[in-house]
Amino acid sequence: QVQLVESGGGLVQAGGSLRLSCAASGRTFSSPVMAWFRHSPGKEREFVALIRRTSGSTFYVDSVKGRFTISRGNADNTIYLQMNSLKPEDTAVYYCAAGRVVTALGDGVDYWGKGTLVTVSS
Repeated sequence: QVQLVESGGGLVQAGGSLRLSCAASGRTFSSPVMAWFRHSPGKEREFVALIRRTSGSTFYVDSVKGRFTISRGNADNTIYLQMNSLKPEDTAVYYCAAGRVVTALGDGVDYWGKGTLVTVSS
């Protein structure tokens, strides 16, 4: 089992920044890919970014490229999502996910966190 705990959400004005964290514990070696998804009311769940913890390679949805950065901690099983130039349309509950293979559709996700709310005011 892997446990994922997100933190760092909150209320921010448009143009501002937030950094989300996701701390993983348990059998983390079984889930080398970690990702962020988000879900807004009335919308489908959306892939945001993923990182392969061993290689550090990353992948982003087009709408956040150049604004968001996913990264991994050096010595712990934590990943981060630095979000800059936030827009009202970024408002959502952000979920951390982990699995051996994670796709943009959410296939392959073995574990989900409970989410952290990000609200961007205009």
